[in-house]
Amino acid sequence: MSRKTIDINWLNEPEDHDYPAACSYLSLMYDEDAVKAKVEQLKQAPLTQFKAKDIFRASSLSLLGVSNSHVAKDQLKIESGHEISPLLLVRDSIQGRVIIADGYHRLCAIYAYDEDAVIACKIV
Repeated sequence: MSRKTIDINWLNEPEDHDYPAACSYLSLMYDEDAVKAKVEQLKQAPLTQFKAKDIFRASSLSLLGVSNSHVAKDQLKIESGHEISPLLLVRDSIQGRVIIADGYHRLCAIYAYDEDAVIACKIV
């Protein structure tokens, strides 16, 4: 159940540390060359937007609760008006889903407020 709707302040670009985080996660699924290529594509990709509920559906991931320390930390950032980093998403056409390469906890934090919230992201 959604709590209150809240304004989310987005950075214009992902933070520098988001790309190494995406690289680390993607390395679990792809070889080194593929990871480098995907991260470079993400760096060049334009910002776009999708609803939180659609990203969850496309990713097939479960929602983490506010008891998760990373989700709670992101909710505090949102509530205090800090700008947060866009998500980094990769389309996996073989599995037919979207991989959240970076930003899963941010997505969970936002979804707790509003499943229809519009999420800033880069997707390749």
